[in-house]
Amino acid sequence: MSLFHINLTIFVETIGYAGLFAIVFAESGLFFGFFFPGDSLLFSAGLLASQGIFNVWQLGILLALAAILGDSVGYWFGKKVGPAIFSREDGRFFHKRHIERTKTFYEKYGSRTILLARFVPIVRTFAPILAGVGSMPYKKFLSYNIVGGILWSFALIFVGYFLGIFVPGAESYVTLIAIVIIIISFLPILKEMRNQKK
Repeated sequence: MSLFHINLTIFVETIGYAGLFAIVFAESGLFFGFFFPGDSLLFSAGLLASQGIFNVWQLGILLALAAILGDSVGYWFGKKVGPAIFSREDGRFFHKRHIERTKTFYEKYGSRTILLARFVPIVRTFAPILAGVGSMPYKKFLSYNIVGGILWSFALIFVGYFLGIFVPGAESYVTLIAIVIIIISFLPILKEMRNQKK
């Protein structure tokens, strides 16, 4: 199966460690990286690790590091840009609605947003940027960043890894499972949007 005419397992195998690192880094802290499917890529990489294509521990450490570094870059970008980001016009890679959704998350969860946002697409890209804009103390930000980066990367990688070990032929359904992961990860955003309309 393929997603948008891209076979996920072939794509992940082709880009390798370096490509996965770059995508996770970009999605974690560069505002144009919000459209990268980090969850499904981590899951697919874990599944491929069960087949010996990747080393699961190297994957976990490398991609946790990519997530932590990406968030840190996002934080310092937000600190430099400051409140001006709220008046920025929509562009090809920037939409104010993403900032507003992330702001809603902050209002609900406070500093924990840095950790919880790891598991929510789009919000995880803009959360570190808004932490920098809001001048969250970097020490506090970094602690949530490290815990969130490690939990997110290792959890998704090992879900894929153990599925590949215990379910024969699981690689045949990787795209279908990736779509389910994407849908589940977007549920918090849909719930927030629904609550805002009430």
